[in-house]
Amino acid sequence: MHRLTCGDLVYYQFDALRALGVNHGIFTRLGGVSQGQWASLNMSCTTGDAPEPVRENCRRALQALGLRPEQSCTSWMVHGRQVRLVQREDLNAPGADDARADALVTQARGVALTLRFADCLPVMLYDPQQGAAGLAHAGWRGIVAGVLAETVRAMQSAFGSRPRDIIAGIGPSIGPHKFEVGADVAAQIQGAVPELVVRQAPDRNKAFVDLWAAARAQLAGAGVGHIEIAGICTASDTQEWFSHRAERGRTGRFGAIVALE
Repeated sequence: MHRLTCGDLVYYQFDALRALGVNHGIFTRLGGVSQGQWASLNMSCTTGDAPEPVRENCRRALQALGLRPEQSCTSWMVHGRQVRLVQREDLNAPGADDARADALVTQARGVALTLRFADCLPVMLYDPQQGAAGLAHAGWRGIVAGVLAETVRAMQSAFGSRPRDIIAGIGPSIGPHKFEVGADVAAQIQGAVPELVVRQAPDRNKAFVDLWAAARAQLAGAGVGHIEIAGICTASDTQEWFSHRAERGRTGRFGAIVALE
């Protein structure tokens, strides 16, 4: 990934998407106005931060990409596999941001798909042939539910995308040396992917899971032609990232944004 700054803000772009001129960014926690456990570029009110600083943080992130708040479209994430097709008219629809979905796809120009994360996988998809983009939120439950394959299918259905044309980027999230889970969760994740992504932890009742490899395997299984992995562990660097696991739930959410121009 390519690390960029805009004033005090720090964000990352995927090399492949950057080379194609796709307007996008995965923002760190740096450069915002929130205080305390939400310091500083927290882009979500769901963990207790006040609305005013969150709105300002979102405005700053969008501005760094040359976008305005009224261009942003988001959803209420539920750790499932629901994919939402976003149209330009959704920007003005009452309650549009409260729709429940863990992935957004669009072909509309000037619409900024926006989601929030704190250890789960931000996955961006772009089809240069059909001019379509997607943004998915994939935690372990989303991996088990198959949200990434469902997002690819949604792009096929809505835009005529061919999976081999899609370029995917797997962004910063909890890494394989930090994501320790119980044996039951590990078994569910392993059962959802075709390659080995689980290794035994010292505690025989627990295991470490490589969510990056799990996401890559599911995308490849769906036929995606190019997959880039950031390889950045959010739980290993809480100076730059919000991490639900490392900060024991007392933290904010960083934002991911992609917009077609």
